[in-house]
Amino acid sequence: MEQQEVITLLSRRELEKMRQAGQLAAALLDYLDPMVKPGVSTLELNDAAEAWTKEHSAKSAPLGYAGTVMPFPKSICTSVNEVVCHGIPSADQILRDGDIINIDVTPILDGYHGDTSRTFFVGEPSPLAKKLVEVTEECMWRGIHAVKPGGRVGDIGAAIQAYAESEGFSVVRDFVGHGVHRIFHTAPQIPHYGVAGKGKKLRKGMVFTIEPMINVGTYEVEVLADGWTAVTADRKLTAQFEHTVAVTADGVEVLTLAKAKVKVSHFILASFYSNRFLWWIFVDFRKT
Repeated sequence: MEQQEVITLLSRRELEKMRQAGQLAAALLDYLDPMVKPGVSTLELNDAAEAWTKEHSAKSAPLGYAGTVMPFPKSICTSVNEVVCHGIPSADQILRDGDIINIDVTPILDGYHGDTSRTFFVGEPSPLAKKLVEVTEECMWRGIHAVKPGGRVGDIGAAIQAYAESEGFSVVRDFVGHGVHRIFHTAPQIPHYGVAGKGKKLRKGMVFTIEPMINVGTYEVEVLADGWTAVTADRKLTAQFEHTVAVTADGVEVLTLAKAKVKVSHFILASFYSNRFLWWIFVDFRKT
C-alpha cells in the first residue's frame, strides 16, 4: 500500500510562531542587503548572517543539515549566477560587478523555521540578468496569488510556469517548494510547474514555501561533487525568490515579510492583480 503524506495544519498559536520566525528571516535579508557589493566574499555574508542570527536568539537551520555527501557546512546558501540553489559560502568566492546572487536564509526561532530567499544584484546587472530577476520575482508572486483554500497545488505551479515560459525562460523541476514549520522540509511538495486543478487540495492551516528557480536556458540542473551546489546544466544564469505562506480561511498570508512591511492577503492580491496599474503601485509599496 502506498504511504500517505502527512500534512500538518497549523493552529493559530503555531501560525503566530511562524510569523515571528518569518519576520526574523526577512529582517536578516534586509540586514545583509547593503553588504552585497563587489569585493565582498560569500563567506563574509555567511559570517555576518550567523552572528546576527545568534544576536537575535535564533539559530541557522542550514548549518549542519544532513546531505548525501556531507552536512551543509555554513549558515546560509549563497547561489551566484549559474548556481540554482544550495551554494556554499566561501572565502574564495568574491562578488563581482554584474553578478546576481540568491541568499537563502532559515533562522529557527523558538523551534519554528522562517524560510525565505531573494536574488540581489551586485553592482550593475546586464539587461538579461535584470529581466531574469524581475520575471522570477513576478513568478513567485503569481504563485502566491494562486493560493486559496479549496484550490490545488497544481494551480501554483501552473501560474508560475505559464508566466516564466511566456517570457522565454524555463522552470527548474528538480527542486520544489515544501511544507515547513517545526520541521524544515516536510509535506506537501510544491512544484513550480504543473497543471491547474491538479494535485493536493489546499486547506486552511497549511504552511509551505513558494520558491521558483527560473533559468535563462534549459531547466535541467546538475549537482556538483560537494553534494549540495546545484548549477544549470548549460551554465546559464538562474534566479530564485522564496516566501513562506499560510493558507487562510479566505486566501493566503505571506509569513516572511519584514515586520514593518505590508502583510499580503488573498483579498489584497486579487484586488490589485485585477488592475495592473494598481498592482505595480502595490509592489512598489511592498518593497519600501
